[in-house]
Amino acid sequence: MQLTRFTDLGLRTMMLLAAGEVDGQRVTTRTIAAGANASEHHIAKAVARLAELGMVHARRGRVGGLTLTDAGRDASVGWLVRRLEGDREVIECGGEDPCPLLAACRLRKAMSDAKEAFYRELDRYTITDLAAPALPLVFLGAPVKNPTDERTL
Repeated sequence: MQLTRFTDLGLRTMMLLAAGEVDGQRVTTRTIAAGANASEHHIAKAVARLAELGMVHARRGRVGGLTLTDAGRDASVGWLVRRLEGDREVIECGGEDPCPLLAACRLRKAMSDAKEAFYRELDRYTITDLAAPALPLVFLGAPVKNPTDERTL
């Protein structure tokens, strides 16, 4: 499933805000735009929608910046993607020039089921999960020979 650029920027904004909280940095629209390789205008639109959803709090001024709300930290990625994407179909069957197979087609149902499975998978993760640092790899040392077996581990 292809997400819109708007949803992509909304998710990146949330992840950068969560990462900024971990680092204790003040996060602004400008820093998010630089980190997401996007224009400040596009980030501002995403931030406005995120604020409308109660995910972020924006504070203006010299000491201003953006912070995640408790709801923003705990929101499932699936819930957020549903809100940012809107009720878009995966495949356009109707509209001005409807598909001639619409009456007997099962593709629309299959695509709808696939979209819901996609969202259910994303529901398993929160914004905090996405911003958590990766687990460091631990070097355990060289393999040792098993004294009872010539193979190495």
